[in-house]
Amino acid sequence: MNLPVRLGPIDISIIAVYLVCITLFGLRFRKANRSLRDYFLADRKIPWWAIMLSIVAAETSTLTIIGTPSIAYDGNLGFLQVVMGFTLGRVLICVLLIPQYFRGEFYTAYQLIERRFGSVLHKVTAFVFLLTRAVAEGVRVWAVAIVVGVVLGTGDIASVAIITLLTLFYTFEGGLAAVIWTDVVQIMIYVTGTVIGFVTLLHLVPGGWQAVHAAASQAGKLQVFDFSWNFFKPYTFWAGLIGGMFLNTASHGVDQLLVQRLLAARNQKESTVSLLASGIVVFAQFTLFLLVGIGLWMFYRVNPAEAHFTSTDTVFPTFIVRHMPVGISGLLIAAILAAAMSNLSAALNSLSSTTVIDFYLRLKPKTSDRSRMLFSRGATLFWGVVLFALALASRKGGKVLELGIRVASVAYGGLLGVFLLGVLTKRAKQTGAMIGMMCGLALDIYLWQFTKVPYTWWVILGSAVTFVVGYCASLLEADASYRKSNSSVGP
Repeated sequence: MNLPVRLGPIDISIIAVYLVCITLFGLRFRKANRSLRDYFLADRKIPWWAIMLSIVAAETSTLTIIGTPSIAYDGNLGFLQVVMGFTLGRVLICVLLIPQYFRGEFYTAYQLIERRFGSVLHKVTAFVFLLTRAVAEGVRVWAVAIVVGVVLGTGDIASVAIITLLTLFYTFEGGLAAVIWTDVVQIMIYVTGTVIGFVTLLHLVPGGWQAVHAAASQAGKLQVFDFSWNFFKPYTFWAGLIGGMFLNTASHGVDQLLVQRLLAARNQKESTVSLLASGIVVFAQFTLFLLVGIGLWMFYRVNPAEAHFTSTDTVFPTFIVRHMPVGISGLLIAAILAAAMSNLSAALNSLSSTTVIDFYLRLKPKTSDRSRMLFSRGATLFWGVVLFALALASRKGGKVLELGIRVASVAYGGLLGVFLLGVLTKRAKQTGAMIGMMCGLALDIYLWQFTKVPYTWWVILGSAVTFVVGYCASLLEADASYRKSNSSVGP
């Protein structure tokens, strides 16, 4: 990451103004007296379009903005097959899960598990979320250091600390309302910045888009569909559509990071509309980021002497610093930081809500509102420190976008399988579901560490094993109970 810093005073000023302004904007939502419903669900007064944009912003981290172009830079547009699966996953969530969430006053996704199975499995699923979301978010926060380090030349610790502290500040004070409304502002910034960056990139390539299109077509980099039956290839039509569908059903349907936004909608209809509409925006967004990667590939093909990177994840931020005009560089870096802060604030609030609702209030259900709010803010601060530490521990993990997805996918199989057991069956029991979940988690860990099966298949395989084993174990448990009750009855 020892690259020459080319940002001038104007660009640095743009970045500084953005950081100050977004932090002050988030602080506008602070309140002296507030309830948990207000702090964690924004009192369910957020319009659907704001929730839609917040959903997109929450799933778009720095990983997406710097990692997606690197996928196209090295490969082609095949990742869009996974994004198509994301759309199908949203439909499944609207049919299977959202109606369940609006049948009670839920603050977290895991309260549904408590209602269906009981308190033990409730705590297990909530704990799995806390653990895997924290680790996955640590990878995402580390991606910030890649950008800030390239731009400012700061060390890893300072790079991560700058963004973590500012985001923690307004999330700590403003709760979910601050998170969602800053998301709305930040998505406008990073999409606008990326569009401007892409147009500028095309102007720097001799021949513009026509030259890029011609060269990329000849090299096969504009290929979207791959109908091959290679199970070990991550971006085929089948892995993308089926695997992406299950991955998205898990990430948006059972992960508190996204479910929290669905629960903050005014009603079930608005929650459904916001999720479906977000799928359209996400597809357009990923297409934009992948096209940026194609443009970068062409630029460095024309200028091969400059194509020296420590990692392809640094291709986009390095190009911004070295070649973008004054002012546009600052805007683009601000856009990347906007995505980082948006995702980090979402993670802090969701981790805090799960800690408070699924654990603290189970131990101390009769605490005062003041004590609840103090603990909620304390939990937000605690997770800020944890994510900071985990980010520094994520420095040697490979390609950041795929690493972040892999870490989350390991847990998603077991979690989704348990939720499907709960909503699709009536005979599944808590003990059986727990056995199934442990088997699903064990399988995904094995796939991650000891096989070459791509992450696009992990969720469907893990959830299938969880569902089948959990259902069969429940039937065996019921049969054993029936036999025991009959044997205890005399002739």
